[in-house]
Amino acid sequence: MSKTLLSLGHGYSAQALAKRLLPQGWTILGTYRDPDQADKLRAQGVTPLHWPINFDDALQNVTHVLSSIRPDDDGDPVLQIGRYALQAASQRLEWVGYLSTTGVYGDMDGGWVDEETPLDPGGIRGQMRVKAEAEWSSVPDLPLHIFRLAGIYGPGRGPFAKLRRGTARRIIKKNQVFSRAHVDDIARVLEASMLAPNPGRIYNVCDDTPAPPQDILAYAAELLGMDPPPEIPFEEADMSPMARSFYSDSKRVRNTRIKEELGVALKYPNYRDALKAMLEEEQR
Repeated sequence: MSKTLLSLGHGYSAQALAKRLLPQGWTILGTYRDPDQADKLRAQGVTPLHWPINFDDALQNVTHVLSSIRPDDDGDPVLQIGRYALQAASQRLEWVGYLSTTGVYGDMDGGWVDEETPLDPGGIRGQMRVKAEAEWSSVPDLPLHIFRLAGIYGPGRGPFAKLRRGTARRIIKKNQVFSRAHVDDIARVLEASMLAPNPGRIYNVCDDTPAPPQDILAYAAELLGMDPPPEIPFEEADMSPMARSFYSDSKRVRNTRIKEELGVALKYPNYRDALKAMLEEEQR
Protein backbone atom coordinates (compact mmCIF):
# COMPACT_ATOMS: atom_id res chain seq x y z
CA MET A 1 0.00 0.00 0.00
CA SER A 2 1.33 3.44 -0.88
CA LYS A 3 2.21 5.78 1.98
CA THR A 4 1.37 9.48 2.14
CA LEU A 5 2.78 11.88 4.71
CA LEU A 6 1.13 15.19 5.54
CA SER A 7 3.97 17.35 6.86
CA LEU A 8 2.62 20.35 8.75
CA GLY A 9 5.25 23.08 8.83
CA HIS A 10 7.61 21.39 6.38
CA GLY A 11 10.85 22.80 7.76
CA TYR A 12 14.42 21.74 8.44
CA SER A 13 13.80 18.42 10.24
CA ALA A 14 10.83 17.42 8.08
CA GLN A 15 12.84 18.05 4.92
CA ALA A 16 15.55 15.70 6.19
CA LEU A 17 12.88 13.04 6.74
CA ALA A 18 11.49 13.63 3.23
CA LYS A 19 14.92 12.90 1.75
CA ARG A 20 14.71 9.45 3.31
CA LEU A 21 11.09 8.72 2.37
CA LEU A 22 10.78 10.06 -1.18
CA PRO A 23 13.22 7.54 -2.71
CA GLN A 24 11.06 4.79 -1.17
CA GLY A 25 8.02 5.94 -3.15
CA TRP A 26 6.27 7.98 -0.48
CA THR A 27 3.96 10.85 -1.39
CA ILE A 28 4.65 13.90 0.77
CA LEU A 29 2.39 16.91 1.19
CA GLY A 30 4.16 19.82 2.86
CA THR A 31 2.63 23.04 4.15
CA TYR A 32 4.26 26.44 3.69
CA ARG A 33 3.50 30.08 4.49
CA ASP A 34 6.02 32.00 2.38
CA PRO A 35 4.91 32.05 -1.29
CA ASP A 36 8.55 31.69 -2.35
CA GLN A 37 8.63 28.22 -0.75
CA ALA A 38 6.13 26.54 -3.08
CA ASP A 39 8.52 26.12 -6.01
CA LYS A 40 11.29 24.97 -3.70
CA LEU A 41 9.08 22.25 -2.28
CA ARG A 42 8.05 21.09 -5.75
CA ALA A 43 11.71 20.91 -6.76
CA GLN A 44 12.30 18.60 -3.78
CA GLY A 45 9.47 16.30 -4.86
CA VAL A 46 7.03 17.57 -2.21
CA THR A 47 3.46 18.64 -3.01
CA PRO A 48 3.08 22.16 -1.55
CA LEU A 49 -0.01 23.15 0.43
CA HIS A 50 -0.42 26.78 1.47
CA TRP A 51 -1.08 27.19 5.19
CA PRO A 52 -3.73 27.32 6.57
CA ILE A 53 -5.15 24.26 4.85
CA ASN A 54 -8.55 22.60 4.59
CA PHE A 55 -7.89 19.56 6.76
CA ASP A 56 -10.86 17.55 5.51
CA ASP A 57 -9.48 17.75 1.96
CA ALA A 58 -5.79 17.41 2.87
CA LEU A 59 -6.28 14.25 4.94
CA GLN A 60 -8.18 12.33 2.23
CA ASN A 61 -5.44 9.83 1.31
CA VAL A 62 -2.99 10.50 4.12
CA THR A 63 -1.57 7.60 6.16
CA HIS A 64 0.95 9.54 8.29
CA VAL A 65 1.00 13.05 9.79
CA LEU A 66 3.95 14.99 11.16
CA SER A 67 3.55 18.38 12.85
CA SER A 68 6.56 20.67 13.22
CA ILE A 69 4.50 23.82 13.85
CA ARG A 70 5.32 25.51 17.13
CA PRO A 71 2.57 26.64 19.52
CA ASP A 72 1.61 30.26 20.01
CA ASP A 73 -0.22 32.21 22.70
CA ASP A 74 -3.53 30.62 21.66
CA GLY A 75 -2.25 27.05 21.80
CA ASP A 76 -1.35 24.67 18.99
CA PRO A 77 -2.16 26.21 15.56
CA VAL A 78 -2.76 22.81 13.95
CA LEU A 79 -5.35 21.74 16.50
CA GLN A 80 -7.06 25.12 16.44
CA ILE A 81 -8.25 24.41 12.90
CA GLY A 82 -7.65 20.68 12.36
CA ARG A 83 -8.52 18.92 15.61
CA TYR A 84 -11.88 17.49 14.54
CA ALA A 85 -10.67 16.47 11.08
CA LEU A 86 -7.70 14.66 12.64
CA GLN A 87 -10.03 13.00 15.14
CA ALA A 88 -12.34 11.89 12.34
CA ALA A 89 -9.39 10.45 10.42
CA SER A 90 -7.76 8.79 13.44
CA GLN A 91 -8.99 5.27 12.64
CA ARG A 92 -7.26 5.20 9.25
CA LEU A 93 -4.11 7.09 10.20
CA GLU A 94 -1.20 4.74 10.84
CA TRP A 95 1.07 7.21 12.63
CA VAL A 96 1.05 10.79 13.87
CA GLY A 97 4.19 12.55 15.07
CA TYR A 98 4.52 15.80 17.00
CA LEU A 99 7.91 17.52 17.24
CA SER A 100 8.33 19.00 20.70
CA THR A 101 11.47 20.05 22.58
CA THR A 102 13.56 18.95 25.55
CA GLY A 103 12.85 22.45 26.87
CA VAL A 104 9.75 20.94 28.51
CA TYR A 105 11.95 19.51 31.29
CA GLY A 106 13.20 22.91 32.43
CA ASP A 107 16.48 23.52 34.22
CA MET A 108 18.22 20.56 35.85
CA ASP A 109 21.48 22.35 36.71
CA GLY A 110 23.37 19.96 34.44
CA GLY A 111 21.58 16.83 35.67
CA TRP A 112 20.16 14.03 33.54
CA VAL A 113 16.58 13.72 32.27
CA ASP A 114 14.70 10.92 30.52
CA GLU A 115 11.17 10.60 29.18
CA GLU A 116 9.78 9.91 32.67
CA THR A 117 11.24 13.08 34.21
CA PRO A 118 8.48 15.44 35.44
CA LEU A 119 7.96 18.44 33.18
CA ASP A 120 8.90 21.74 34.82
CA PRO A 121 9.77 24.40 32.24
CA GLY A 122 10.72 27.80 33.60
CA GLY A 123 10.30 29.83 30.41
CA ILE A 124 7.16 30.69 28.47
CA ARG A 125 8.24 28.76 25.37
CA GLY A 126 8.70 25.56 27.35
CA GLN A 127 5.36 26.07 29.07
CA MET A 128 3.65 26.51 25.70
CA ARG A 129 5.18 23.23 24.53
CA VAL A 130 3.91 21.36 27.59
CA LYS A 131 0.43 22.72 26.86
CA ALA A 132 0.70 21.72 23.19
CA GLU A 133 1.81 18.17 24.07
CA ALA A 134 -1.24 17.87 26.33
CA GLU A 135 -3.53 19.20 23.58
CA TRP A 136 -2.23 16.66 21.07
CA SER A 137 -2.50 13.84 23.63
CA SER A 138 -6.14 14.74 24.30
CA VAL A 139 -7.32 14.02 20.73
CA PRO A 140 -9.19 10.69 21.04
CA ASP A 141 -7.79 7.62 19.25
CA LEU A 142 -4.99 9.54 17.52
CA PRO A 143 -1.92 7.27 16.98
CA LEU A 144 0.29 9.97 18.48
CA HIS A 145 4.06 9.87 19.05
CA ILE A 146 5.83 12.81 20.69
CA PHE A 147 9.47 13.55 19.91
CA ARG A 148 11.33 15.87 22.27
CA LEU A 149 14.18 17.27 20.24
CA ALA A 150 17.39 18.63 21.72
CA GLY A 151 19.21 21.53 20.03
CA ILE A 152 19.05 20.88 16.28
CA TYR A 153 22.09 21.28 14.06
CA GLY A 154 23.34 20.02 10.71
CA PRO A 155 24.16 21.32 7.22
CA GLY A 156 23.60 25.08 7.13
CA ARG A 157 23.08 25.16 10.90
CA GLY A 158 26.54 24.90 12.37
CA PRO A 159 29.16 27.16 13.93
CA PHE A 160 31.43 27.49 10.89
CA ALA A 161 29.74 30.51 9.28
CA LYS A 162 29.81 32.53 12.51
CA LEU A 163 33.44 31.64 13.09
CA ARG A 164 34.38 32.75 9.58
CA ARG A 165 32.44 36.00 9.99
CA GLY A 166 34.06 36.64 13.33
CA THR A 167 30.70 36.84 15.11
CA ALA A 168 30.99 33.62 17.14
CA ARG A 169 31.29 34.10 20.92
CA ARG A 170 32.28 31.62 23.59
CA ILE A 171 29.93 32.54 26.41
CA ILE A 172 30.87 30.85 29.66
CA LYS A 173 28.26 30.02 32.28
CA LYS A 174 29.09 27.70 35.18
CA ASN A 175 27.62 24.20 34.90
CA GLN A 176 26.03 25.06 31.51
CA VAL A 177 25.59 21.99 29.33
CA PHE A 178 23.32 21.18 26.37
CA SER A 179 22.30 18.08 24.46
CA ARG A 180 22.11 18.25 20.67
CA ALA A 181 20.54 16.34 17.79
CA HIS A 182 21.90 16.19 14.24
CA VAL A 183 19.08 16.64 11.74
CA ASP A 184 19.95 13.40 9.93
CA ASP A 185 19.57 11.46 13.17
CA ILE A 186 16.23 13.14 13.85
CA ALA A 187 15.08 11.86 10.45
CA ARG A 188 16.35 8.35 11.29
CA VAL A 189 14.38 8.33 14.54
CA LEU A 190 11.17 9.50 12.87
CA GLU A 191 11.46 6.89 10.13
CA ALA A 192 12.15 4.13 12.67
CA SER A 193 9.05 5.13 14.62
CA MET A 194 6.96 5.10 11.43
CA LEU A 195 8.10 1.54 10.82
CA ALA A 196 7.21 0.46 14.37
CA PRO A 197 4.31 2.62 15.60
CA ASN A 198 3.68 2.65 19.34
CA PRO A 199 0.91 5.21 19.92
CA GLY A 200 1.23 7.23 23.09
CA ARG A 201 5.01 6.86 23.24
CA ILE A 202 7.38 9.76 23.88
CA TYR A 203 10.98 9.82 22.66
CA ASN A 204 13.91 12.06 23.53
CA VAL A 205 15.97 12.71 20.40
CA CYS A 206 19.60 13.69 20.98
CA ASP A 207 23.15 12.42 20.60
CA ASP A 208 25.27 10.65 23.21
CA THR A 209 27.45 13.61 24.16
CA PRO A 210 26.00 16.56 26.08
CA ALA A 211 28.57 19.34 26.20
CA PRO A 212 29.05 23.00 27.12
CA PRO A 213 28.41 25.28 24.11
CA GLN A 214 31.91 26.75 24.25
CA ASP A 215 33.41 23.28 23.63
CA ILE A 216 31.60 22.99 20.30
CA LEU A 217 32.87 26.39 19.16
CA ALA A 218 36.41 25.59 20.23
CA TYR A 219 36.41 22.30 18.29
CA ALA A 220 34.86 23.90 15.20
CA ALA A 221 37.57 26.60 15.30
CA GLU A 222 40.21 23.87 15.56
CA LEU A 223 38.81 22.17 12.46
CA LEU A 224 39.01 25.48 10.58
CA GLY A 225 42.58 26.10 11.77
CA MET A 226 41.48 29.20 13.65
CA ASP A 227 41.99 30.42 17.18
CA PRO A 228 38.82 29.98 19.24
CA PRO A 229 36.86 33.13 20.03
CA PRO A 230 37.69 34.76 23.37
CA GLU A 231 35.73 33.65 26.40
CA ILE A 232 33.02 35.99 27.69
CA PRO A 233 31.43 35.50 31.13
CA PHE A 234 27.67 35.02 30.81
CA GLU A 235 27.02 37.86 33.23
CA GLU A 236 28.93 40.29 30.98
CA ALA A 237 27.63 39.10 27.61
CA ASP A 238 25.50 41.44 25.52
CA MET A 239 22.69 39.12 24.40
CA SER A 240 19.13 39.40 23.17
CA PRO A 241 16.40 38.13 25.52
CA MET A 242 15.88 35.16 23.15
CA ALA A 243 19.59 34.24 23.14
CA ARG A 244 19.79 34.66 26.93
CA SER A 245 16.79 32.38 27.42
CA PHE A 246 18.70 29.47 25.86
CA TYR A 247 21.10 29.65 28.79
CA SER A 248 18.32 29.45 31.40
CA ASP A 249 18.21 25.62 31.15
CA SER A 250 21.13 23.28 31.75
CA LYS A 251 20.61 19.53 31.44
CA ARG A 252 21.84 16.28 29.96
CA VAL A 253 19.25 14.26 28.00
CA ARG A 254 19.17 10.46 27.89
CA ASN A 255 18.43 8.83 24.51
CA THR A 256 18.20 5.18 25.64
CA ARG A 257 14.62 4.72 24.42
CA ILE A 258 15.28 5.51 20.74
CA LYS A 259 18.03 2.88 20.77
CA GLU A 260 16.35 0.12 22.74
CA GLU A 261 12.78 0.49 21.43
CA LEU A 262 13.35 1.80 17.89
CA GLY A 263 16.73 0.19 17.23
CA VAL A 264 18.25 3.47 16.06
CA ALA A 265 22.02 3.56 15.57
CA LEU A 266 22.99 7.21 15.56
CA LYS A 267 24.98 8.36 12.57
CA TYR A 268 26.43 11.20 14.64
CA PRO A 269 26.70 10.06 18.28
CA ASN A 270 28.86 13.06 19.18
CA TYR A 271 29.44 16.62 17.98
CA ARG A 272 33.02 15.88 16.88
CA ASP A 273 31.93 13.33 14.27
CA ALA A 274 29.11 15.60 13.16
CA LEU A 275 31.21 18.76 12.77
CA LYS A 276 33.89 16.89 10.83
CA ALA A 277 31.27 15.50 8.45
CA MET A 278 29.59 18.90 8.06
CA LEU A 279 32.89 20.59 7.18
CA GLU A 280 33.79 17.85 4.70
CA GLU A 281 30.38 18.27 3.05
CA GLU A 282 30.89 22.05 2.83
CA GLN A 283 34.28 21.59 1.22
CA ARG A 284 32.87 19.15 -1.36
